Amino acid sequence: MSSHHDESLLAQVAALPALPGVYRYFDAQDQLLYVGKALNLKRRVSSYFQKDHGGTRIGHMVSKIVRMETTVVRSEAEALLLENNLIKTLNPKFNILFRDDKSYPYLKMTGTVTPQALPKASGAQAGVSPLLYSRIAYYRGAVEKKHHYFGPFPSAWAVKESIQLLQKVFRLRTCEDTVFANRTRPCLLFQIKRCSGPCVNMITPENYAQDVHNAEKFLRGETQQVLKELELRMMAHADRLEFELAAEVRNQMTALSRVLHQQAVDTGSDTDVDILAVKVQGGRACVNLAMVRGGRHLGDRPYFPSHVEDAHAISSLVLDGEAGHSEAERAQAVEVQVLEAFVAQHYLGVPVPPALITSEAVNKHLIEALSLQSGVKITAVHQPREQRRVWLEMAEKNAAIQLARLLAEEGSQQARTRALVEALDLAPDDMATLRMECFDISHTAGEATQASCVVFQQHKMQNSEYRRYKIEGITPGDDYAAMRQVLLRRYGKVAESIRAGETGARMPDVVLIDGGKGQVSMAREVFETLGLDLSLIVGVEKGEGRKVGLEELVFADGREKVYLGKDSAALMLVAQVRDEAHRFAITGMRAQRARVRVGGSSLEEIAGVGPKKRARLLQRFGGVRGVESASVQDLMSVEGISRELAESIYNALR
Repeated sequence: MSSHHDESLLAQVAALPALPGVYRYFDAQDQLLYVGKALNLKRRVSSYFQKDHGGTRIGHMVSKIVRMETTVVRSEAEALLLENNLIKTLNPKFNILFRDDKSYPYLKMTGTVTPQALPKASGAQAGVSPLLYSRIAYYRGAVEKKHHYFGPFPSAWAVKESIQLLQKVFRLRTCEDTVFANRTRPCLLFQIKRCSGPCVNMITPENYAQDVHNAEKFLRGETQQVLKELELRMMAHADRLEFELAAEVRNQMTALSRVLHQQAVDTGSDTDVDILAVKVQGGRACVNLAMVRGGRHLGDRPYFPSHVEDAHAISSLVLDGEAGHSEAERAQAVEVQVLEAFVAQHYLGVPVPPALITSEAVNKHLIEALSLQSGVKITAVHQPREQRRVWLEMAEKNAAIQLARLLAEEGSQQARTRALVEALDLAPDDMATLRMECFDISHTAGEATQASCVVFQQHKMQNSEYRRYKIEGITPGDDYAAMRQVLLRRYGKVAESIRAGETGARMPDVVLIDGGKGQVSMAREVFETLGLDLSLIVGVEKGEGRKVGLEELVFADGREKVYLGKDSAALMLVAQVRDEAHRFAITGMRAQRARVRVGGSSLEEIAGVGPKKRARLLQRFGGVRGVESASVQDLMSVEGISRELAESIYNALR
């Protein structure tokens, strides 16, 4: 056993049972380092502590372990579920981790009511109530039982394409209920045969409901049944000599046949399938997820996990403890590990289809666990044939393309960092540690002034370290005063810590100011006051005609201005960071402005203040802020505002 660890920890390891379970390692700051599963807890956990791993990545992690927690479970399937629930919720430092970038979009069909169930107030308009006619729409968010949802789809584009298909074939409405309720004649979509015009009684609720029923079947992949039902409807209309109605149904069948012909490359026996292809290269990985729903290939979406190299080191340790593994098996083990991590983590929050096609063979216990968790019998195939083979090859090709793109982007980002280091004659110990902070000021005609600070380090923007500063006590529109205030607030305490000789107190390598000589002079004054190094300050001055690519760098320490050239990698990085600061400042300013406007809605909510009194108040005091700062006496001076109401307004706005 390792001599570097506390005796109580080693005793805990020695006392572990030879049973399946999950283990968790923590460091001295009680940060979670790693979550693992084992068929035999004693054997697996002991393997971490039985030898010196030196300066390897795995050795780095093991040296940090000061505490351990274990949970015994009944089976490997249970261990897999628990492990990935913990990884997903606790974000350990050394596990392969797939972060949810955003929720999946769905196609929504609103629920309907019968004419008898319509609210009495709608009786006069019962024939054209939107509640009678289901609406199709793009949707993200929590699902409600009263509506029907189809998906998930890999992208917004895939949903919108499906909506267009439903409009062409089944002519279902997409308009909002308020628009529907106020139509007196059909809209353009009716004229171009993309809607059946339910808003003006161009179709009966019963016939529209039949179209909705067929559209749902189409989305579930039951296309042949839909065609048969349409054919029966057409013949029934013809038998009753309703030739116009029969022609309408015939046109529907023609449109559906045309759509099916266009989709022929995608149709097969499968209705709902996910295709998963993994590619690992250069310490990074990509899992490409392609979706087939209702027999249609809806597109794909790439995922890039973090901590792949750490997981590779740990999987090597696990394989070291098991005899007979070749180098090829070790390389493949990483791809399998990445794919299994994706399957286990991704389907915790997303419905899982009954069939998975994978580029690597995944653990059968994982599929069992997934079936248990979802209540759906799931099958996984990794050497498919025919149409499934085509789908998998497409997914594998896209995974390779997306990973190559990522590696190229990361390489170019590092090249940009190197170019900036050379252009500014910086000398960081490691380019990945180069830290740049950029400031921008934003306001609307002097109102709601905010300063933003964004951070660039490790060759990328560090979103979690961005900060916004609300600027107060300055003349509206004075950007120089705003810059002085934000720099004093940002670096005042850092300067004190540096003077006191505190370890860890450090300024960034570059303080980027979005502005020319004026803003740089203001930054220089602040840094002189705080006793900070003036060479850190770099201003970005607009070029001639404010053209992009002609910017010049301005310095506070007396250096001449520098023009990097519009094709310069260093200028690309400066522009990237500057633009991000500008974006962050504007979104913050808009949010603050919106909060000010919300104050207007609070004025509307005050009992006794109707539209006329509200208009008089806003006109007298010049807006919501003026009303908020007015005294009771001031409020009483407005026509129609009694003392009692003035006190109510005064209290409500504070």
